[in-house]
Amino acid sequence: MAGSCADAERSPLVCILGPTASGKTGLAVSLAERHAGEVLVMDSAQVYRGLPIGTAKPTSAEMRAVPHHLLGVYDWQDVCTAQRWADAARACIADIAGRGRLPILCGGTFLYLRALLEGLHALPPEDPALRQALEARAAREGTPALHAELVVADPETAARLHPNDTQRVLRALEIYAQTGQGREGLLRSQPGPQPWAGPVLKLALLPGDRAQLRERIARRFAAMLEAGLWDEARAARADPRYDPRLPVLKAVGYRQLFAAIEGRCGEAEAVERAIIATRQYAKRQLTWLRRDAEVHWLDSAAADLETRAGRLLSEWASQGGSAA
Repeated sequence: MAGSCADAERSPLVCILGPTASGKTGLAVSLAERHAGEVLVMDSAQVYRGLPIGTAKPTSAEMRAVPHHLLGVYDWQDVCTAQRWADAARACIADIAGRGRLPILCGGTFLYLRALLEGLHALPPEDPALRQALEARAAREGTPALHAELVVADPETAARLHPNDTQRVLRALEIYAQTGQGREGLLRSQPGPQPWAGPVLKLALLPGDRAQLRERIARRFAAMLEAGLWDEARAARADPRYDPRLPVLKAVGYRQLFAAIEGRCGEAEAVERAIIATRQYAKRQLTWLRRDAEVHWLDSAAADLETRAGRLLSEWASQGGSAA
């Protein structure tokens, strides 16, 4: 592989960001074709292989147009953490830049972006047996009871968490059990992560009309159903390796369809829940993006979207961002 991970952290990097169903992939492919680029997929569902419909992977035509990286690289029964993805992304970026090509990051998993550009503190990995025991206790005793336990073990972290925030309360207890230290104290004892050293251009797609984004979300989910999403979900649920804690199976869409497959709701209700959950996810993505002052916003519905994006990329390149 040409280049090194150290080289990667000094490479120019273009990021195409935005909420789900906003057209990020199409724009990334267009820019990659025009500026000698290659696409790195930044998606916590698309990083897994075996479930192409529900994870909304790029089309065959898009993948033929330009090389795509970090797409379907792990089995869906695997776990890809943000740090694991960032390490793989640095290696890909080093390879792409080392061949004189422009790395173009495309996706909406912003924890992955943070891990890549800002770095994350190293915390112990999840212990499956310990987590299972804690989850069983939470189901039996209630999350507030475990939060009360955290108040005694790690009062600093407990003060930041809502007593019903099951995921974070269990993670904090897990870290304490593994290290004997509270999460916040453990973070302070570590050296700070190294931020990205190279130039970065962030282009974010924002629908000018929210109703249009809601429409696009509904249309895309309908297309997934037409393509066989129910069959894909049923096969995953019937697989002996099925585990509802697997990251990809927590993705919006699968959770709601599994509820219908397990008889906890009807199919029509599951579809409606999935569409609503996708809209809520898009809203959270936009909230995250609005906190980033470095983002250049583009109207995803504009007729001249690709022209505007290309102009921003060219201006950035002329100022030393890239020779592309």
